[in-house]
Amino acid sequence: EVQLVESGGGEVQPGGSLRLSCAASGFSFSDNYMTWVRQVPGKGLEWVSSIPSGSEIVFYEDSVKGRFTTSRDNINNMLYLQLNNLKPEDTAMYYCLRGFVCRDGSWCPSPPGPGTRVIVSS
Repeated sequence: EVQLVESGGGEVQPGGSLRLSCAASGFSFSDNYMTWVRQVPGKGLEWVSSIPSGSEIVFYEDSVKGRFTTSRDNINNMLYLQLNNLKPEDTAMYYCLRGFVCRDGSWCPSPPGPGTRVIVSS
């Protein structure tokens, strides 16, 4: 059974930083693309970033480029999202997903994990 558990969210002021984590189990993590998505209440899932198994290139949504950094630890089956220079519009629930999904209208599965909430407010 695929399990993905996100953590690390919180409330910060604009310009602040957070580091989100995603603990993965139940599948071969090191063989899979991984994706971060986010969701604002009342809206659909928004693709944020995807990273291949070898981290050779990382894809980012335009609004987070230069501010967010996705990385992974294939030894410990962990996915990370470093959020810097946070803006109020980054406020959302953040989820990790297996695969390269949700980008540009592609198939977007329901997140299996609980998500982690990020609130950016002054």
